Parts: sequence; structure tokens; C-alpha cells
Amino acid sequence: MIPVLPRYLAAATGARLADEGARVSIVLLALDQTGSATVGGLLVAALMVPHVAAAPLAGAAADRARRRKPLYLAAFVAYAAALTGSALLIGAATWAAALLLFTGGCLAPLLFGGLSSLLRELTPANLGRSFGFDATTYSVAGIAGPALAALVAGFAGAAWSLVALGGFALVGAAAFATLPLRSTPSPVRGTRAVRRPSAFAVIVRRPRLGAVTAATGISQFGFGALPLAAAAIATARHDPPLTGLIMAVTAVGGLIGSLLTTRIRLVHRHPEHTLLICTAAMAVPFLIPAFLPAAWPLTAVAGLLMGPVTVALFSVRDRESPEETRTQVFTLGAGIKVTSAAAGAAVGGLLSGAGSGLLLAVIAGMQVVAATTGLLILRRGYAEQRGSRRADRPVPRLREPGHRST
Repeated sequence: MIPVLPRYLAAATGARLADEGARVSIVLLALDQTGSATVGGLLVAALMVPHVAAAPLAGAAADRARRRKPLYLAAFVAYAAALTGSALLIGAATWAAALLLFTGGCLAPLLFGGLSSLLRELTPANLGRSFGFDATTYSVAGIAGPALAALVAGFAGAAWSLVALGGFALVGAAAFATLPLRSTPSPVRGTRAVRRPSAFAVIVRRPRLGAVTAATGISQFGFGALPLAAAAIATARHDPPLTGLIMAVTAVGGLIGSLLTTRIRLVHRHPEHTLLICTAAMAVPFLIPAFLPAAWPLTAVAGLLMGPVTVALFSVRDRESPEETRTQVFTLGAGIKVTSAAAGAAVGGLLSGAGSGLLLAVIAGMQVVAATTGLLILRRGYAEQRGSRRADRPVPRLREPGHRST
């Protein structure tokens, strides 16, 4: 019997590879069928925007479901159907394709943060190592997804590229079906239902969780502009394929960084500190190429540092999330990152005419802002905790005048 972790990784990789590749295939198919890159961008937005809007609802459904496996399998299958169906509809009924992709995007949070939230139950003995390998699935998907989409589109057409990616999501579903997920107990009749706190309230009230969520959201805003910065470097050097190479080098760095965290236990001792330090350090490999474009291979170092950041983020979410809203916290946090990256890409598009130097400087600056914001939230939380502990201490009683001790 194949161990649980490899089966989980197969499920996660299938879903996340389909998502990364779909962004490329959708644009290629829109160009082929409508001749408009704008239509392609809007269709990608239809798939990506629901990530943060639907994340709390998808997470809440998973937290409340007594049998979670059918819910997750439905998300896998629906996502595959959205990609396959849009392959048939883009160009013929593009509005229907947008609606279908929007529906798939609403379920996508379960395939990102939702899957990661299950690791405590699936691999409790080696949780830190499991988070490290889970982080590698994002790097593998970031490398292989767009490459696979472009390869299949080149040989068979963009429509078949989307169909193939839908097939990967179904492979992920088949792997997920083998995972030993237990059913949650149903509430006892006659007992009063306890009101669950919202994921947003949990993130705001818990300093460590709030710090890492804010820091990674701001950091991803900068990373969202990285493809545009890479394209600007490639354009200046009259070498268009360099765009893909820069992105691939960054993703490979992330893969190596994630694998290293499976061996380095220090990441898990104080994960919030690890995350903030590595986020601040990522400013350096972006700032140097801003002034020396030939130093673009340093983006691999940024990717390397992103590995510990991702694993530390998972560790903090795992430790700080209440059991009753655990999936919601994971899905909302992942949705914030995806949406922030999309916003960063939009802003990067507005700044792309200024050249790679400004874009890379902005990306570097966002890493510093992210780390500083996280640190301030963390320090404020610590100060409030110290204040509450002092307030809870008993006040010594004063002796009454004239009282003599015996």
C-alpha cells in the first residue's frame, strides 16, 4: 500500500498543476478564438477573483461537513469540468465559459488551502516534513503547469491543452479518493449549537496568524508583478524566451527551498519569526537586478527564501487555527495571497512601461513593507498579551490605618 503522504501529494499536485497551467491555456485559447488578449485576461480573472470571495464559504462548508471526502471530490470534479467545458465554450459562448470558470474558481480554495488543512489529520507524526513537501507542490505546479499547457497547445491546440489540464485535476481526484479521511461526529440532539468565530475574526484576534497573513499578502502583491518585470528584462535584452527562463529559475529556487525545509527543523520552532526574516531578506535578490539587470539569476535566491516562508506560514496556520474554523482559516489565507498577487499583476501592468528597474524596486520594497507590517502586528499583539496578564494579577490589599501585624 502506498503511504498516505505520497497519495496526498499526488492529489495536491494534480489540482495545483491544473490551476497554474489553466491561466496560460485560457489566454492562448482566447487569442485563438477571439483574437483578444483582453478577453483572455478577463476569463483568467473569472477563474482567480473568486478565490478570496468564496474562500470563507468553501472553508465553512468543509468545517461543517460530517463527510468531507465527497465535498472535496466534488470540488476536484467540478474544477475539471470547468476547464474542460470552457475549452468548448470560449469563442462560441464566451459568457458561458466565464460563468463556468467563475464556478470553478469558487471551489478552488478547497484545492489550495483546504487540502493543506488536512495534513494534521493525515500525517500527524511528521507534520513539519509534510508541510515542506506540500509547499513543493506549488513550485512543481508553477514550473510544470505553464510548460505543459504551452507544450500541448503547440502540438494539439489550446482547447486540448485545457482538456488535458482538466484530466490532471481528475487524476488528483482519484488520488484524493484513497486518503483515509474520517467522518466528523454529528452533534448530539438537544445540545445547543455553539457559534463559530469567522476566519477573519480569528486572523485579526490572533497576533501570530494576523502577522503572517498580512505579511504574505503584501509580499505576494509584489510577486504578482514579477512576470511583468521578467518580460521587461527580456524585452530590453531582445530575448523574449528569457521571460520564461526567469520565472522558471525563481520557481526552481522555491522548489529547492521547500525541500530544504523538510530537513531543517529550525523553521518550525518559531515559524512567524522565520517568515518575517526570510520575507525581508527577499528584498535583496530583487533590488540588485533593479540596478544591474544582468544579475537576474538572483531571483533564484528569492525563490529559495520563499520555500521557508510558505512552510512557516502553514505551521502558523496549523498552530493558531481553532479546530472548528480550521479549514476556513487555511482557505481564506490562501485566497488573500492569490487575490493580492492578481492585484499586484494589475498594478505591474500599469508600471510596465517604466522598465524592469522600477518594477523590481517596487517588488523589493513590498517585501520590506510586508516584513515591517508583520513585525508591527506581532509586537502589538505581544504588548496586548503582556498588558492583559498584568491586569489579571491580583492587586495587593492595603493595610487599614492603625493596623498592627501580629
